[in-house]
Amino acid sequence: SMFSLRAAARQAQHGLRTFSAVAGKSERKTTQLKKMLNSDKLEFLMEAHNGLSARIVEETGFKGVWGSGLSISASLGVRDSNEASWTQVLEVLEFMSDATTVPILLDADTGYGNFNNARRLVQKLEARGVAGACMEDKLFPKTNSLLDSRPNQPLADIEEFSLKIKACKDTQTDPDFCIVARVEAFIAGWDLDEALKRAHAYADAGADAILMHSKKKDPSQIEAFMKAWKSRAPVIIVPTNYYKTPTDEFRKWGVSTVIWANHNLRAAVNAFQHTSQTIFKEECLNSVEPNIVPVKEVFRLQRDDELRQAEDKYLPKHE
Repeated sequence: SMFSLRAAARQAQHGLRTFSAVAGKSERKTTQLKKMLNSDKLEFLMEAHNGLSARIVEETGFKGVWGSGLSISASLGVRDSNEASWTQVLEVLEFMSDATTVPILLDADTGYGNFNNARRLVQKLEARGVAGACMEDKLFPKTNSLLDSRPNQPLADIEEFSLKIKACKDTQTDPDFCIVARVEAFIAGWDLDEALKRAHAYADAGADAILMHSKKKDPSQIEAFMKAWKSRAPVIIVPTNYYKTPTDEFRKWGVSTVIWANHNLRAAVNAFQHTSQTIFKEECLNSVEPNIVPVKEVFRLQRDDELRQAEDKYLPKHE
């Protein structure tokens, strides 16, 4: 019947997004992420904010992508305060997922509302082959954790946030879809006891991993947490502010995964500003041309070769 044909077509499209298309890599993206979080060696997620940057992250060799809320909002020219609606973020993620075969962990802020908004988000992410969502225990609309001008940000009630995690875990249909609970206790000025209390509650609620965030310039809060946590569940960290800490320290403490959180966006801003300023000042392209990729590299990243082969196959050959 027409219905089952349509269903089969949908299934095929979903399959394409959900499974890696690369030969020998038929593992679901969700399964890949779950294995990374639980592996016994330190893993890394690299930030991307659109299809192009996500493809470059995968080509580089990274096993997973961080869909950064800061980077996605900035690339859209808006603030990291839920100004882009959740469906607009979802649309960016769909392009990112279609452009990659490695898993994407979305920085899903607070889940864009209460448990009901969060569980609907999970359904939509699963349908697009996104491997997981990271949600933070803040209030909607969220505030970026690294903004110096906003100390003492209010946190969500522990029970309410735990039930939000449970709602997401109860809703997912793929058992390997990952829900990461991001604890903002240190960011909001609370102590280690509060961070531990929240992390334990969220692990009890079914979170697949805990993201422990700190904005200090040294990793003392993270180190103290890792010692007290005793590897109860995988821990993800984001060393944007304590970047001088040698990565081997994170290995020693038993960290699961490090997120390089916004560095492609910040590098891109640098390139945009420098290139625009140079062309504006010089009113010619001579000094810019040697420092940018040739147009054919853009075509390569767009997979133009695949389209050419498809045209040979599917367009009529006119004599």
